[in-house]
Amino acid sequence: MKPIRTGIIVLLFWTIVVGGLYPLVMTGVAALFFPHKAGGSLVERGGKTVGSELLAQDFESDTYFHNRPSATGYNPASSGASNQGYTSAQLKKDFTQRLSDWQKANGTTEAPMEMLYASGSGVDPDIGPRAAELQVPRVAAARHLSGGQTASLLDLVKSREQGPQVGFLGEPRVNVLQLNLALDNAFPSVKP
Repeated sequence: MKPIRTGIIVLLFWTIVVGGLYPLVMTGVAALFFPHKAGGSLVERGGKTVGSELLAQDFESDTYFHNRPSATGYNPASSGASNQGYTSAQLKKDFTQRLSDWQKANGTTEAPMEMLYASGSGVDPDIGPRAAELQVPRVAAARHLSGGQTASLLDLVKSREQGPQVGFLGEPRVNVLQLNLALDNAFPSVKP
């Protein structure tokens, strides 16, 4: 009987420590040292929360840069991939439709693969620098920007580029929400 009692005590002890105390301590440490990140990396504009740096949003208007496609409709509550394999007829149909939409919207035959396949989580907030640069002519035309302003828009995209994490993990990227907010700040007189 003693081994069963000991087992139950050990189970309860570790359940409390690992399941309760450790998460509370880590949450407190994160809130103390990294309050912005611990709070969801929320982005505010004019005292109002407009999104999170960590979650993609659907920017449908041509006056904004677009995120990667999402299999979940950019819903973080049901984030996930479509899990369609390369032999899937639906994946081929989606790919073909996205390629056509991309080429029509952006006026280029060059289409980054990330803009043709849904993201793994459905809410990836970043795109590659090239995907952002290829959208510059569309955004500039939709905002009625002149040639000099279009060059400034391209410079804005390049200024928002982030390198790989810790210098070597991942690829260079551009956060679309941050880019679109910077776009509105750089060209405030343009009403999308």
